[in-house]
Amino acid sequence: MSQPTMPIELLAPAKDLESGCAAIDCGADALYVGPAKFGAREAAGNTLSDIAALIKYAHVYHAKVYATLNTILRDEEIGPAVSLCHELADAGVDGLIVQDMGLLECDLPPLPLIASTQTHNYAMERVRFLGDVGFSRVILARELSLPAIKRIHEATPVELEVFVHGALCVCLSGQCYLSHAIGGRSGNRGQCAQPCRRAYSLLDQTGAAIAEKQHLLSLRDLDPSNHLGALLDAGVTSFKIEGRLKNKAYVMNVVGHYRRTLDPLLAGRGLKKASLGEKQLGFDPDPNKTFNRGYSTYFLHGRGAAVASPQSPKHVGEPLGKVTRVDRGTITVDTREPLHPGDGITYFHGGKGHPTELDGSVVNRVVGQRLTLQRPAVIPPGTRVFRNHDQEFVAALKAATPKRTLGLRLMVGEKPGGICLRATCEDGVTSELLHAGEKESARHPEAAREQIQTQLAKLGDTRYRLDGVAWQWASPWFLPLSRWNELRRQLITQLDSAREHAWEKPHRKFVPTDHPFPQNSLTYAGNVLNTKAAAFYRRHGVTDITPAAEAGTSLTNEVVMTTKFCLKYEQGHCPRVSKIIAPPEPWCLVDDEGRRLPLRFRCDLPDCVMEITYPGA
Repeated sequence: MSQPTMPIELLAPAKDLESGCAAIDCGADALYVGPAKFGAREAAGNTLSDIAALIKYAHVYHAKVYATLNTILRDEEIGPAVSLCHELADAGVDGLIVQDMGLLECDLPPLPLIASTQTHNYAMERVRFLGDVGFSRVILARELSLPAIKRIHEATPVELEVFVHGALCVCLSGQCYLSHAIGGRSGNRGQCAQPCRRAYSLLDQTGAAIAEKQHLLSLRDLDPSNHLGALLDAGVTSFKIEGRLKNKAYVMNVVGHYRRTLDPLLAGRGLKKASLGEKQLGFDPDPNKTFNRGYSTYFLHGRGAAVASPQSPKHVGEPLGKVTRVDRGTITVDTREPLHPGDGITYFHGGKGHPTELDGSVVNRVVGQRLTLQRPAVIPPGTRVFRNHDQEFVAALKAATPKRTLGLRLMVGEKPGGICLRATCEDGVTSELLHAGEKESARHPEAAREQIQTQLAKLGDTRYRLDGVAWQWASPWFLPLSRWNELRRQLITQLDSAREHAWEKPHRKFVPTDHPFPQNSLTYAGNVLNTKAAAFYRRHGVTDITPAAEAGTSLTNEVVMTTKFCLKYEQGHCPRVSKIIAPPEPWCLVDDEGRRLPLRFRCDLPDCVMEITYPGA
């Protein structure tokens, strides 16, 4: 298969109605939003009324809205989840993002189904199976390389969605049980406590420290924005921004950045974006200016580039320079960056020659490179300083009023009964209006034509912009300017109604199949929590099913995290690339509560992984 020919989608998160509308204004082609229940971000639920309002706003620009019901479900939750699916369909959603295969055994509304990345979409056989059983789209695992994505695209016609920005789970999606094991909060139930962002020490077999009190499992954020063209060529059709817990400013900034980056690539390949309208941002996007943990392309080009963020899981910010002088209440920083009162600065301190604790303050006053801080602190000369809050950028972002407009062409002509106006939107929908009555020729035709066009172009309070006027009369007819204004308003109102009625709801009824699942047995990592899911897998040839960990299956001495990220590689001891003798194994992680988590390095596998086991309480 070659690169996709279908419209390409920039998919943005919607924490709430306000953030979702802002994402649309900044150029998103689609949104994903969580309802009040059953989403993998429990803290990002929305009411049905807010989701309906978001859908109405998005559909104006032919942008789509997908609802996330991507947790695994207990038996007693299946009925309410199915009811919610129907309520979301009635509200107008364009697809359902799901993880639990039990839903496929139920009477779902006729909507496209999207396989959540939580369904562990890492192997080609799994992705192909999901396409065969009726999913319209599969959200791929973040760990996949470009060649792997291309092979999957060539093996199945199912749409492929990839993450292109935001936080990374260190574990293979859907295969993380560490939060559930140590505290009963399941990531597959939308309750992850993020133990991967905690500080750990890494010990060898003898108990000697390989690394001490670092955020060893915390990854940088994902940003392959310089490689979107290669992802297009590999067969990706939807580019997904992570962040259903992120605020409006973050969403505006990141969506604006990716829209600006993606559009020239589409034009150069003869591809189209998946929605309508042109944006006016009103600000210059810069993803370095809003929350991030530093960036990497993860494993897009294989193993090699730095992907970890062991010093801190927080937003450290942009590097400014080093402290050159410390005076009473002030510091001097060797930087070329202009600083302003209200900026936030950060720095690391503590540790034995390796600063490990992140601290910071707000800038009260700036005189050249000399900063007066809101909270005086001892920052030794030579300390590296960062800026994690750019007051000027944030103010510009808050003041910006992004606007997205639809192209509109007008025709002004005459009919036997009077003057005719016709509006045609860029989606092809038209509206026509007739001003009945006797026609009076304008005394000054050219001046009248200019005045009429000026009045018709006054679309500032609508979602349209005037792309041109066609005149289909022998000479202009006179009407008072107030009447032209009234006709314009009536025509636009009529066009809005026509476009709303012209929207075609998606219709894809799920039809059960008997395609065989790639395996005939499932461990607890199959995430089967209800009888419907078990029935689904049995129908597809699975004969041995162990219930999900959330069903009470013991995780003692079981693998609770599998990750392509490898601490042996990060510490410079990978046997495939280093000849340095590694500290004796097994290694283990020790958290701040003294809990020991043994590690196993599966270097024997072609695509090697690291496994973390849970020894029990």
